[in-house]
This record gives sequence, C-alpha cells and structure tokens, in this order.
Amino acid sequence: MTGYASVFRPGLFQDQVAIVTGGGSGIGRCTAHELASLGASLALVGRKRDKLDAVAAEIAQDAGTPVACFTCDIREEAQVAETIKAILARFGRIDALVNNAGGQFPAPLAAINQKGWETVVRNNLTGGFLMAREAYTQWMNDHGGAIVNIVADMWNGMPGMGHSGAARAGMVNFTETAASEWAVSGVRVNAVAPGWVASSGMDTYPDWMHAQIRSMRQHVPLQRLASEAEISAAIVFLLTPAAGFITGACLRVDGGVPNARRHMALPKHDNSEAFEGFHRAVMPKVLQGDD
Repeated sequence: MTGYASVFRPGLFQDQVAIVTGGGSGIGRCTAHELASLGASLALVGRKRDKLDAVAAEIAQDAGTPVACFTCDIREEAQVAETIKAILARFGRIDALVNNAGGQFPAPLAAINQKGWETVVRNNLTGGFLMAREAYTQWMNDHGGAIVNIVADMWNGMPGMGHSGAARAGMVNFTETAASEWAVSGVRVNAVAPGWVASSGMDTYPDWMHAQIRSMRQHVPLQRLASEAEISAAIVFLLTPAAGFITGACLRVDGGVPNARRHMALPKHDNSEAFEGFHRAVMPKVLQGDD
C-alpha cells in the first residue's frame, strides 16, 4: 500500500503538534493521515477509544509519526480542559486544532424536541467552542497557532437538519469573532464548509435516506460528491504558512451546490475528477454500485 498522496511538501509540519477531534473516522481520519504524512505529531480526540486506536495503528504503519489518543466528550467542559492539559503534558505544545467532531440526525424542525436540539447544538457548536477556548487559553494565547472549524453547507437554511444548520452557522460566527479577538496572540481561526462527501458518515443515516443520498450528485454543478481528501486538503491549506494572511474566513468545498438554482437545470457531465489522495479511503456502502 502506498502512502498518502498529499499535494503539500513533505515535512511541512515537522516538529509540530496537531489536534484532530473526531479523528476516528471520516474526514477526521483522513485529515489525521494527511497531517501525519507531512510530519505532524497527532493528538486524536473522540468518544470511542477503539476507533481512535485503529486510526493510530494505521498512522503508525504508514507514517511512523507520534500519535496519542484521548477519549473525551467535547460537550463536557471539564473533560475538554483536562484533555488539552493531557495533550500538553504528552507533547509540550499545540500548533494546530482541527475542530472536526460533530453529529446530527435527520428530522424536520417540528419533530425535534428540546433534548435533541440541545444535543446537536452541543455537538456542533458548544464542543468546538470549548476545544478552541481551551487550546487558546492553555497554549495558543502565549505561543500562537491555527484553528480550523469544520462546519457544513448550511447556506440558505438546512431543511431536514435545522438543528445542525443553526449550530454550524453559529460556528461560522464564532470563527469570525475568534479570528478578531485572538489575532493579537498570533492565532488564526478559519472554517471549512464541506458539501456532500463520499465518507463513512453516509452509512450512519437510516435506510429511508439511501435513495436521497444516491441522488445528491444530480444537484451538484460538478455532478459528483467530494472525496475525503478534497476536504482534508482545504483544512491542511488553512494550517500552512501559505494561509498566513487568512483568518476569519470560511472556505466552501461543496462543488457549487449553494450556487445552483432550481429554475436552471444542471447539465449532466463527467468533467470533474475527484482528487483521491487518501490511500485508505473506502467508498461508503450506500454509494457502492451507484451509477
């Protein structure tokens, strides 16, 4: 098996430490692999230790860079503070934070109760805030760094997942505020908004959504879904010195979906080829055999 085919130069993050939340699967797993392939030491954070350990084992085999796993519910303030403290005790520094952890469930607004709403908001907004705040107050305030918050294509509303859309929009606003307040410390804060990604997360949705998932590409001007590597590349770029004058920005990686209009039919084509840099990527089961 060949290694990660990153477009960035080898050793770019040598001697740096990056935190990736939700690093046990999907975009987080892919991003962890790319950062490791570029020399970064990694702190993988998530709720399920077995998934983190599996990714750590992959990286040990592929890149050989130091990886440590930290079990944490990012919705719990005390756990987040202790996790950042433990990461600093293990590595001695934090150069980058990829706030990737999150989750939601499909439901119309009228069917979402308070518990469901608050759970998704805590997953996708509060947890990211807590991770960023602790990384900043415990280290980046005095040493600088870069933070990338992963949001979603929630422009113009997010019917069927209004709780997630509201939380993601809040995270974009938090990104803009933190970029202003923390610039004095040499900290850059940006966001990446993935569109529809051919990632393992698609297999977590109920059966009744499968037909909808398989038809998504028809609504994308580029007529396909993103690869995990295309999202990771955007995240990694925002962590590089080349993005040194970018802060408070939200980079859309969505194939142009928000720009499509219902009154204009999208022409079918196959003129957009996905970047498949992740050597361990696996097509979601729901898309296998999709034509």
